[in-house]
Amino acid sequence: MSETRTPVRSTDRAAARQTVTISFAGFNRAWAMWIGDRLERQGVRVAYIRWDSPAEETLVDLLRGLALAEGRVLILVSERYFQLGPRTFEEWNAALREVVAPDPSKFAAVSVTNTQVPAAVAVLAPVDLTNMGADEAERRLLDRLDVPSVHPPVANGPRGPRFPAAMPEVWGGVPRRNTRFTGREPLLNDAFHLLQNSEPGAGVLTLHGMSGVGKTQLAAEYVYRFGPEYDVVWWVNAESRATYRRVLAELAPKLGLSTGDEYGERLRAVRDGLRRGNPFSRWLLILDGADEPDQIWDMVPTGPGHVLITSRNTEWSEHNSKLLEVPVYGRDESVAFIRRRAPRLTEPEADELAEALEDLPLLLDQTAGWLNDSDLSVEDYIALLEGGVDQDVVRVSADFPVTFQTAWSILLNKLRDTVPESVDLLRLCTFFAPGFIPVRMLREMPHDDLPEQITGLLDNPLLWNKAINQLRQYSVVRLESHEVGVDEALSPGAGESVYLHRMVHQVVGKDMPEQDRREFIDVVRRALAEADPGRPTDTRNWEAYAELIPHLKYADVLNSRDRKVQTLVLNCLRYMYFAGEYTAGWKLARRALDTWRALLGDSHPRIWDVTYHYANLLRAAGRLEETEAIERAAVNQLREERGERDLDYLRVLMGLAADVRALGRYDETLALDEQLYPMYRELLGEQDSRTLNALNNWGYTLRLMGRYQQALDIAQRTLEQRRLVLTNRHLWTLFAEVSYSIGLRLLGRYAEAQSIQAKNVREYRIVTGETNQDTLRAEHNLALCMLRGGEREAAGKLLTKVLEGFERKLGDRDLLTVSAAVSHSCFNREHGDIDLARETSESILVRYGQLLPETHPFSIGARANHALILRNVGEREHAHVLIEQALAEMAEAVGESHPYTLGCAVNASALRNLVGETESAAELSRVTIARATENLGRTHPLTLSARVAHAADLRGLRSRQQAEKVEQEALTDLEATLGKQHVHTVSARARNRPYWDFEPQAS
Repeated sequence: MSETRTPVRSTDRAAARQTVTISFAGFNRAWAMWIGDRLERQGVRVAYIRWDSPAEETLVDLLRGLALAEGRVLILVSERYFQLGPRTFEEWNAALREVVAPDPSKFAAVSVTNTQVPAAVAVLAPVDLTNMGADEAERRLLDRLDVPSVHPPVANGPRGPRFPAAMPEVWGGVPRRNTRFTGREPLLNDAFHLLQNSEPGAGVLTLHGMSGVGKTQLAAEYVYRFGPEYDVVWWVNAESRATYRRVLAELAPKLGLSTGDEYGERLRAVRDGLRRGNPFSRWLLILDGADEPDQIWDMVPTGPGHVLITSRNTEWSEHNSKLLEVPVYGRDESVAFIRRRAPRLTEPEADELAEALEDLPLLLDQTAGWLNDSDLSVEDYIALLEGGVDQDVVRVSADFPVTFQTAWSILLNKLRDTVPESVDLLRLCTFFAPGFIPVRMLREMPHDDLPEQITGLLDNPLLWNKAINQLRQYSVVRLESHEVGVDEALSPGAGESVYLHRMVHQVVGKDMPEQDRREFIDVVRRALAEADPGRPTDTRNWEAYAELIPHLKYADVLNSRDRKVQTLVLNCLRYMYFAGEYTAGWKLARRALDTWRALLGDSHPRIWDVTYHYANLLRAAGRLEETEAIERAAVNQLREERGERDLDYLRVLMGLAADVRALGRYDETLALDEQLYPMYRELLGEQDSRTLNALNNWGYTLRLMGRYQQALDIAQRTLEQRRLVLTNRHLWTLFAEVSYSIGLRLLGRYAEAQSIQAKNVREYRIVTGETNQDTLRAEHNLALCMLRGGEREAAGKLLTKVLEGFERKLGDRDLLTVSAAVSHSCFNREHGDIDLARETSESILVRYGQLLPETHPFSIGARANHALILRNVGEREHAHVLIEQALAEMAEAVGESHPYTLGCAVNASALRNLVGETESAAELSRVTIARATENLGRTHPLTLSARVAHAADLRGLRSRQQAEKVEQEALTDLEATLGKQHVHTVSARARNRPYWDFEPQAS
């Protein structure tokens, strides 16, 4: 890299003409940029030359070429400057004495290292800039170059690079700097410029390439070289969505964001803070190992900062990321790396080894490391590679290229011969997911009845740490700054977590003795089962479950007959349901169901347990017809095998009731609910949680059927019992509280509903966090309460937040998301952007068409809402046709006296009036009043709306006296029921025609 910068400001003529050329190793770029900035601020003209030391040129020639640079040459003295090549200290001493000593005024130096450097560096008279603050370092720098300090720092002036010895204000998770990092200069510079030159909000770059090519090491080096450009640097393991969410959420307190303890709430605050650039706009987020873009792309923050991704997957280009391929080392890079890793090897030997190992950085690192410590020659090692290994040593699977097979076989045998326990530990690690492996679980589990070789490893702290250190020494595993430091590696608690590269994991796991495989996988399964917190409904345990789930696949827990392991699977499924991880959950449940049927038989109790979780997750994911088929088959089988008083039968029957309820078949659902609740109460008692669940479901069905007072009575009973039996902050108690508030609101008791719901939302945010689907459901009801109470602006903001939250959490095709979209569209129709309302409404119609039958009340109600939008944009005839169809279809679906049908009738009478069908409009509103009064009562808000609408229809017929009477009676009841200043009362007094918004009760 060679570049010249214009001075920030000039001083006198002499200073303006002064030029300094900074010569630096790429490793020390941060120092070079800081020094250049300090000089430019004093009016010095600065040029930069990145030092390289190609083997084909002598050091004398290279230094003479450097002496031709403009102005004075300032060398940044560091061990990396003298290792490039690499050259011996003797070569450096000779070259410095020949070139620099005769012309000391041409060269100057500052030292940024405390390690040993060639003795002849003394001719450069370097001043030390380490172990001091920025002000003293700048004073020494200027003094060494005889540059007067005529421009002191200006408060609030332009920000320059950060002093390299000072960390960014927020720093977390970053691996230790690899002091053996070699080459990659063009890649590092390309990455820097691609990010720096990106448009605001589009600074996303993916480093992609094959396993073992060094993507993570390149990202780490980028952080250390360019970290001073940022105020926040945060490293995230992105190999799974759950881990990514949790680690990103840990950034919240570091940014000083005010949140609760739940990581979902923190995650939202982090994303919002990064997007706004508040409190820091210069941030860098590194997503390491993000091989599944579909899992996390929607969670990648946008904003003024930068995102650097490492991945094997080029599909990141489809998610607004630039791509930069990371190839294997160039041969010169390989040779330089090997000689730094194994100083005893000559350059020709390093070249031979690099060719044999195909320049793959991971293999070079591991092989050179142990070759340097062994007596084996490169020639003999290459002969082993070419000739294969004996059959009686540790082998690597033939699925890998021959070079990989043999190189790894040699390394594993080296480990086995020196510390055999290290191979045992490594093999245990392969039954966890690759990446960060919580080996602490092995130490914390009971060690009774374990294989003797494993017990010895786990019970002996010295042996344990010796095994980990051996793996670390040969770069088989990695210990990071956020885990255990190298200096602490011999402490009894060391090694709680190690990082195992995906490729290493795959190579080691592919081929091991079958006896070891059976024993080791059993140990890991037991460790995972022992780590099960045991209460998946307790949100304090969710972080533990999120950590456990990625390992289930690799430990093949589904094929275990151990009851504790099977319970772990069921608890993880339960957690995934409550945490809203529906798609991943039902896929795991499907695999468990298939595997356990083959393993345990079709009628084993575990089959019915997993069927229950599978159906819940499948239903929550909106796959309603599949769920009904599964549960109807299970109902029939269990009824025949066990009878109708069996608890497994009743549980499946309750699931079937939920399915037909979701499909809109409310009469059928009610018949099932009225069977289930009495049976549970008889078998288990009034206060059993299953009895209360059946009671809650019965009330929900009644609400969907429009029997609001009965539904409210049941919601109140359920809530009171759950408060008595469970804690006030139990998830089921909070859920019942939302149902009770909804019941109050639907009966027009708005103030009561809002008071309860506001308190409930605060509790939910504490217990499950702001991004959980149940919190969002509670906030949705709160927004509707606020809207009914006249708090339109606050309600609109909350509705937007809720919709965005559901879309992020559950996707746009979830029924809860569509329900929130319905409310958002209705709000925008009356109080916001009518075009946005129409666009959203049209999308809702499409989504309901994909999710529900065309005759479902939700689908019909969405069409009724769309008619109001068409009315507002002037398409009256189209609106009239649509609302009349909706009215007829809703009456067919739920009956003529259902509130849904009555609401459609209120809107239909208005549209009849608009198109000139005044008599028909008045008759419809009259009939609606009668039905609403009978079903809901004279003062229910919907009845009052029908009465106000009827008064308008009578005025249209010029029956003014009768209209006045109807209107005055309605106004009197509105004032008595809602208050004189309530928005509905004020609107009716102003003779604004009332309308009705369909609200899907998707919960």
